[in-house]
Amino acid sequence: MSADRPLAARATLRLAALMAAAIMALSLGAMALQYRLVETRMMQAQENLLTASLNGFAALYDQRRIIALRQAIEYRAAASAGGEMLLLQDRKGAVLAGTETAWPTGVDPTGEGFTADHAVAFAKGDTRWLGVARILPGGFPLLVAHSLAPVDATLASLRRGMAALAAALLAAGAAVGWFAARGVMGRVNRINTLADRVAAGDLSARLPGPRSNDEFGLLETHVHAMLDRIENLNRATHRLSDTIAHELRTPLNRMTQKLSRIQGQEDLAEELKSEMRAAIRVFDSLLDISRAEADQGSGGGLVPVDLSAVASEVWDLYEPLAEDKGLGCTLSVQPGLRVLGDRNLIAQMLSNLLDNAIKYCAPGDALSLGLAEAADGHILTVADTGPGLPDTLKEDAFERFVRADRDIDRGIKGHGLGLALVRAIAARHGAKLVLPATEKGLTLEFHWPKLAAEA
Repeated sequence: MSADRPLAARATLRLAALMAAAIMALSLGAMALQYRLVETRMMQAQENLLTASLNGFAALYDQRRIIALRQAIEYRAAASAGGEMLLLQDRKGAVLAGTETAWPTGVDPTGEGFTADHAVAFAKGDTRWLGVARILPGGFPLLVAHSLAPVDATLASLRRGMAALAAALLAAGAAVGWFAARGVMGRVNRINTLADRVAAGDLSARLPGPRSNDEFGLLETHVHAMLDRIENLNRATHRLSDTIAHELRTPLNRMTQKLSRIQGQEDLAEELKSEMRAAIRVFDSLLDISRAEADQGSGGGLVPVDLSAVASEVWDLYEPLAEDKGLGCTLSVQPGLRVLGDRNLIAQMLSNLLDNAIKYCAPGDALSLGLAEAADGHILTVADTGPGLPDTLKEDAFERFVRADRDIDRGIKGHGLGLALVRAIAARHGAKLVLPATEKGLTLEFHWPKLAAEA
């Protein structure tokens, strides 16, 4: 049951995904911080190179002013391999020396002197540059810039490496999370399988193999101790109820026989015998319920049974009684539907249901019995348009000795054991009992598992 749950509904996978996402977020944060540090350091290095160039030009300018600066720029421009942008203009904007023929757009001269303050990054073509533009004394514009292409190439390579690392971390995190989740799910499913077997009525179910010395092993130990306690209490309860029923039924039978020998008070004797027989039927019902509940979850004693034939035969017995009371009867049984079960118990369950429906319905009500094949089993339906169950009893209607006050007030005889026996027999056969909502009356659906091919 638990193994059929969708992957998105499994808490272990959600936890593994959350942990992988958290690790991934931390890794991406660390890589982003590292990227920012590398970018800052490389830009600082470019600024240092720019400062060194400006210091060299400043020294020459101090010696022989524009003449020395022009000669130095011409020499550097001739030796430049494209990594440096130099430009010296006169007062009218004519080029005196440099690598450029015109002043680049987007760069405005600021301040005087050869300091690297207010260095700006600008683009020319596909290349970014970091430069300083100044107005020298006398009105001579000067531009000194270094190419940022090496920086951009290094950062691009770093981004590609980080992307590849992020993908590898994601794949590794997903794989580790998957295997960790599978390991945890295996341990959880081991306990869920035990819970499913216990829910099906097998209180003797236990987990096979040795238990590990960890939290899961401790949990399994506690579950086993709990099941042992429940099984002992359940066995003691059934033993007590069976003992009471056996011990009281025998003296009641003896008293009934003795009443038959009383002379002169036949009416009183017959009344006492009727009450004793009713009490004996109560004990018989209790014993039947105990036996059905004791065998719940085990397949012992169950054989292939033609459910269609049993349903039709029981209906044939009760249809005349229903018609005599003025009920409208409808039978819709698909032939040939077989289940693994006990023929006598199934007949007893149907008899209880039909007898209850006839007893509680009034003339003019309808009674129907249906059996049809479904995708996952066979659905047996018993429905009537009688008074139905009070809303206050719908949750407890299948408990022992539960009856509606209105039925007691109307003087309808009963002990509240019929539906309890029905539930016990259905559970004995692995049939799921459903109470669908109806506008009037009571409808009971029994979802029977299909007969396995090997049976």
